[in-house]
Amino acid sequence: MENLEQNKRQEPMSFNATVTSIGFFGGLIWSFVGYLAFFFNFIRVGPALVLMPWALGDWKNGYIGQLIGIAVIGVLSIGVAFLYRFILARFNSIWPGVAFGLGLWLLVFFLLNPIFPDLKPLFKLDLNTIVTSLCIYILYGVFIGYSISYEYSERQ
Repeated sequence: MENLEQNKRQEPMSFNATVTSIGFFGGLIWSFVGYLAFFFNFIRVGPALVLMPWALGDWKNGYIGQLIGIAVIGVLSIGVAFLYRFILARFNSIWPGVAFGLGLWLLVFFLLNPIFPDLKPLFKLDLNTIVTSLCIYILYGVFIGYSISYEYSERQ
């Protein structure tokens, strides 16, 4: 009776596996929200922006490009989650996530702007694009940050 499948305890995922899944699904969820904002014309650039420096052809501007962009952001988000894990995981508050999301937004829209040919300079973007994308990045940072910080504090 003791060896039945229902009596066995499942081992929890390691912290690194948890960070990986938080990063991947956070990237998928929030880039999909970004796609919805793009689809409904709240912002001028969708998730396919991540493909602009490398991909050639008009397919990257269509539906397929947006879906591939969502997938690529999901994978890149794993690295972003580990960056948060190593720098800010010990702070169990919402504010480091807000600051992290703001920092990511500044990184993409200000510092990395020259490598994205279809992205206008920050000061030439319309107000809807700036505000909506900033909110999405902040929410993404809070999602990644608070999830990782919570898991970190639970394991301590």
